[in-house]
Amino acid sequence: MSKTLIVPGLDGSPGPHWQDWWARTDPDAMIVDLPDPRRPVREAWEAALAVMILRHPNSILVGHSLGSVLIAQMLARWSGLKVRGAMLVAPADPMAPTEQCRRIRRFGPLPETAPDVPAVLVASRNDPWMAFDRSRDLADALGADLVDLGHAGHVNVASGFGPWPGGKVIRDRLLGRTERPSVLRRWFGQAAPVRSRPPGP
Repeated sequence: MSKTLIVPGLDGSPGPHWQDWWARTDPDAMIVDLPDPRRPVREAWEAALAVMILRHPNSILVGHSLGSVLIAQMLARWSGLKVRGAMLVAPADPMAPTEQCRRIRRFGPLPETAPDVPAVLVASRNDPWMAFDRSRDLADALGADLVDLGHAGHVNVASGFGPWPGGKVIRDRLLGRTERPSVLRRWFGQAAPVRSRPPGP
């Protein structure tokens, strides 16, 4: 079984975030320890992720928000890294003209080069960090399948995403694509995206 390297975004992904839940419930998954998540430095984050990929070759990368941007940039710039696939959840747009995106401006611009690995981009229609049309354009530029979660906010704790089994389903389908190249489009062309929310208010 390939390792799943979980790549957090700005401010990290402490519990009850779905990335923390995933790492605790999947023995083949681990969170990448990115330095100073509140004041991210692109070069330092790239180095930390590169080390983890080198230690665990042929892993699936699962990023959220700025972590998704980091993965896309790494795959565009470091083509020699051995990665099995990439799952980009709710990427943030470093170039968006909003005050909150000012904190991640140094991670822009977004790459426009398709990585040489299967990829899926999971997007929300009301994500304050990236407009849905921009997510769709980015998926096209990266050659990634687009999974539309509907109105799911930033796919974080604030929008109800603590435990998220549907994320593992998407990861498993991505793994299936790497095992059976002849069905590259079947999973995402026929299956509706899965969204799971934790109980409670």
